[in-house]
Amino acid sequence: MVIAYHVSFGAYGFWLPNDPRGSGSDYVRSSELRKHGEATKATGRRSLARERHDYAKRQEAKNALRYPPVNFSGVQARAVGRGFVNAVKKSGYEVHACAIMPDHVHLVIAKHSYSIEQVVRRFKALATERLRYEEICPEGPSTPWERSFWKVFLYSSSEVRRAIEYVEDNPSRERLPRQHWNFVTQFEL
Repeated sequence: MVIAYHVSFGAYGFWLPNDPRGSGSDYVRSSELRKHGEATKATGRRSLARERHDYAKRQEAKNALRYPPVNFSGVQARAVGRGFVNAVKKSGYEVHACAIMPDHVHLVIAKHSYSIEQVVRRFKALATERLRYEEICPEGPSTPWERSFWKVFLYSSSEVRRAIEYVEDNPSRERLPRQHWNFVTQFEL
């Protein structure tokens, strides 16, 4: 039985459907982006983020996007966090780890009565709402988030602890300071 989820979702332009490392997409919507390759459907469960790839090719494709890729400033990342606080308060989500990176987010979330798809939509919506309220929403598309997200079902306390460790260590891998969010609750099981 699923007890939690490790989810990751990108800001606009973070992970393209034709990323050379693979993606969750079956097709490329944009004709300009399609010039840089068809969708690269990945079928495995493990993360492809650290796979070797042609960085220049990936950047060329990102340059074909309609808008520049979103990269949250520190001020914007804190606003995203305040949006997440609202999601937790309004819906009673239990978050065990959070890393808000410049171009993507990682969360470990306890199973909830809502589907994980609904939960992620709520987090994205309230983060966007907060960015707009503070008048610091990134320029570009109507939402700063990519449509899809990555999820891993966590079935045991050891899997949850591993996911928490991964999320908590994520900023240091990018040479950013460790993050502490007041809506994160300690995992106990």
